[in-house]
Amino acid sequence: QVQLVESGGGLVEAGDSLRLSCASSGVTFSAYAMSWYRQIPGKEREMVAFITSSGGWTSYVDSVKGRFTISRDNAKNTVYLQMNSLKPEDTAVYYCRMLSNWGQGTQVTVSS
Repeated sequence: QVQLVESGGGLVEAGDSLRLSCASSGVTFSAYAMSWYRQIPGKEREMVAFITSSGGWTSYVDSVKGRFTISRDNAKNTVYLQMNSLKPEDTAVYYCRMLSNWGQGTQVTVSS
């Protein structure tokens, strides 16, 4: 079955950077678009970034445009989220998603 495993979260200060990774297995990774979501307790999960199967097209929620970059390495079955200029409001659990499959999430905490 499909497995998605996120890593790379942590506690950082405002203005710092983090790179999240999501490794997949059990599926032909290169055939599917991928996305990153985040969720703050008490709020709905929101999509942060999206990338097509080839990596040729990406999109972002307005709040992260210019700061976050989604990319993928189909040879490594991995999608990344490079997060720069982090803000306290970026604090959330970050999830990767492939179709209806979700990873377990990784916590990102940004202190002011």
